[in-house]
This record gives sequence, C-alpha cells and structure tokens, in this order.
Amino acid sequence: MTTATFADAVNVAPYRPLSSLESRIRGLSDRLVEAQRPLRILDAVKWGDEVERAFFAAGAREPPPVTRETYAVRPLPFNPESKRRELLDLERDVRRTIGVDHAAGRLLTRMCAEYRTVVDLIACRGTPAFSDLSRRLYGGTADRFHAGAPTLADLGREMAAMLDNLAGEALVSREAPTLDARQTVALLSERLSGYFQDATAVRVRLSDGIAADAAAGCDYIKIRADARFTPREVRLLEVHEGWVHLGTTLNGQRQPVCTFLGKGPPSSTTTQEGLAVLTEVLAFASHPARLRRLTHRIEGTALAESGADFLEVYRFFLSEGYESHEAYQHTSRIFRGSLPCGGPFTKDLSYSRGFVLVYNFIRLAVTRGRVRRVPLLFCGKTNLADLRTLAELADEGLIAPARCVPPPFADLHALSAWMCYANFLGGLSLAGVEEEYAELL
Repeated sequence: MTTATFADAVNVAPYRPLSSLESRIRGLSDRLVEAQRPLRILDAVKWGDEVERAFFAAGAREPPPVTRETYAVRPLPFNPESKRRELLDLERDVRRTIGVDHAAGRLLTRMCAEYRTVVDLIACRGTPAFSDLSRRLYGGTADRFHAGAPTLADLGREMAAMLDNLAGEALVSREAPTLDARQTVALLSERLSGYFQDATAVRVRLSDGIAADAAAGCDYIKIRADARFTPREVRLLEVHEGWVHLGTTLNGQRQPVCTFLGKGPPSSTTTQEGLAVLTEVLAFASHPARLRRLTHRIEGTALAESGADFLEVYRFFLSEGYESHEAYQHTSRIFRGSLPCGGPFTKDLSYSRGFVLVYNFIRLAVTRGRVRRVPLLFCGKTNLADLRTLAELADEGLIAPARCVPPPFADLHALSAWMCYANFLGGLSLAGVEEEYAELL
C-alpha cells in the first residue's frame, strides 16, 4: 500500500505520516472498500426495459415475465462463496490486528458481517429468501420507531390522509416538466460546481442505462437521456443527490484513515436517505407531491408484505392517480430482486424511516446539549446507530471533520433554535389546537 499521510486527504498542516495504528486501520479499511466493490445491489436486482415492454404488450393484465432465470442470465461479477470467505478473512484480521475493543474494530467487524448478508441477498435473487433478507437489511413496514410507537405502516396511512386533505389545493398534482435532460444537466452542473466550489469535484452527465430519472454515483449524477424535469424537481436533485449523497461520498473519500466511510452498506442507507429527505424539507426543496410518492411507496410495500402480488400493487398506484408508466415504475421498485408474486424489496422504506429516525435524533441532541455531534453524520456514509462509535473515532483524531455540510446543518446556531421550537410544538395537542382555531379554518 502506498504510504499515506493525514494531510493527503484533508489538506491540513502540519504534514505528518500516519501512525502505526492509523496505518493498520487504513489498510483494513482499504481492503473492505475493495471487497465490497462488486456488491452492487441495485444493479443486481433491476429489471430490464424488455420486462416493462412485455408487461404492457400483454395489456397490463398479466404479471411481468420475471422468474429466477431472469436474474440468472445476468452473471454476478463475483463468486458468492469466495466473497463470503474474503469478508470472513478480513473480519478475522480486524479482530487479530485491531480488536473489537477499539471503535474502528467494532465498525469494521460489523460491516464485514453486514456485507456477507448483502452477498446472501444478491445470491438469493428471485427466491423467497430474498424478501426476508431485504427486511433484515432495510427493515419492514411493521417496524416501530421505538417501543409503543406507531409503525412505519401507520406513518404511511397518516401521511396519506394529510396529503389527501391538500388535494383540493392542487398541491399534490404533478407539474408539467419544462426542462429536458440536457438542460437539467447544464443547470445542475452550474449549481453543484458553485456549491462544492470546484467544477471538477462532481460531474452531471446523461445516461441511457438507468431506470430512474436520475441517480448519484461516487462523484457524479446521471440523468436519464429521455427524462424531463420541472424546476422544482431539479432543485430536489440539487439538494438530495448533490448536497447530501455526493457530499457524504466526497467527505468519506477524503477520510485519511477510515476510508470505509466512503462506501455505505445497507445499514447506512436509512441514515443517508433520512438525511437527504430532512435536508429537502429544511431547505424548502420538498413539496407535497414528493411526500405523496414516498408515502405511497410505504403503502405499496405494506401491501406486498401482506401478500399482494405485482398486479394488485400496480392497481393500487393506478387508483391513486398515477399514469400507467409511473405506476409500473413504482411497483417494479417494490418487487425488483423478488418475483411478481414474491415479497417486496424494502429499500424504499429507507426514505421515510430514515427521516423520522434522524429528525428524532437531532431533537434529542439539542435537548441533551449534544448538537455538535450532528455534523458527524455527514463525515461519510454513516449509520445513525454508529454515532457514539464515530464520536470516539473523532475524539481520537481518526475521523476528519466533514468538509461538505448542507447549509441547514452547517449553522448549528440556527438549527438549534429551530429544533428548540420544534421540541415544544411537538408536545402540543393537535386536537386542542384544532378546537382553538376552529373559527379560523
């Protein structure tokens, strides 16, 4: 391994080489980054355009022609058994050279075990085990936010009811897209180069090979060549994909020791998506139609968990006013990796679940006087459950501070003031407020 220095990654002075412990952690971190490289869940589970064409060619009256063989014809870029052994060998080396008493050792061993579950998930595409492994990694709609709290399914139902009340205000209907893909690329490139203060830090480019309208990578955002966007959607991409997803990736890649923070296993997805949705809200980039889509994905996933097949979930989205292509896209997100009559892939629960978990953490951090821990969530692809361990690493000087922190979180004074009011307002009785304001609405 090339000799690294702390200054290489964070541009700090004075120059110094890594210590013996730092070098060991860095070496093991680099091995984990390399080991997980071929474990691309979304690439492994996606359905091709030919599946959608066949579905509509049959009049949308038959399930999509997806079987276990549909996945098998796309060979995996790794051997599952060899990858499991590689990750197990790495975990043993972590225990031997660092030990689980050290914060870095605890994180690395947990991530090795989690990536082995990722191997199992990908290897089980198109089988009943896939959905069970998905729930283990991303959770399910029956999960509660804490003991006695509502479930994620409850959140979906309550949010849907509130958003239905806005339907009369025409706030949940989709606006007409006025920007084509090339215009969107140019606009996002300009905004993000200004945000990151470096035109070469990130790239925004056209792509024909993605199912979604847009997707973020390690230092780029891909825009589907035939997609069209509204100005509001471009703003959402700027904040969600740019400020948060690209920002945390760049922060993780700049870590001089804990380079594993540049890549995130599924357990980090909930935190990262939660941060992104919360940032959308705090930056006034979100809107009711966006929340409606996230809410309906919860409801669609809950239907699939209760035994509904692809056609039943597809018809649910149609009943909620989505046009046929969009209803198909939402439904295929829920069943990708599985079968049209199998259980769901629950990754899309991460957005709403993560929002609630991150928001509650920040409320508590303000209440307990620990608000300075909040920016730690942006130092890479972090997991909220690891925050105390990350704080240990930061106190030991093994984690560099995040350089790219979204504006709503960069000013802790303003964030704290906002959360103080939010804590108080959250304790008020909505029924009492409704009675008090009865004559106003």
